[in-house]
Amino acid sequence: MLNRCKKERKLITFVSDKFGNYEAAWSNLFSRVTKLLFGVPIACHKFGLEHNNNAIERENGNIKDRIKTMRGGFENFEGAEAFLNLRHIIHNFVNPHQGIKGRTPAEEAEIDLELGRGKILKIIQKRAQEMHHSLR
Repeated sequence: MLNRCKKERKLITFVSDKFGNYEAAWSNLFSRVTKLLFGVPIACHKFGLEHNNNAIERENGNIKDRIKTMRGGFENFEGAEAFLNLRHIIHNFVNPHQGIKGRTPAEEAEIDLELGRGKILKIIQKRAQEMHHSLR
């Protein structure tokens, strides 16, 4: 019975730069089920890692830049959540990506909402129609 418990588990590895809060958060939340590679510089290819954090750092910077220009920021958590959800939708369904030949991630995943031009407006209209029908 004990032999089954000793089986080596393949753990997810989190890769983090030297920002100390990441290590503390990982210790509190994920240390029992994941591994942490802490203190990896952004130029991680020379350390034998396949990925780096440039993409997420750029997204964090974009969010920070946008929030700076908003007067007063968010009044509550729901406002912040709605803002991030909208950014997620625009990223996946509206903005074309150079890495996938000018297509959106949704198009690349073959999710066709038949949006055509004016994608944001059409997404809002589809959601409003769904909400209207769900209230019946």
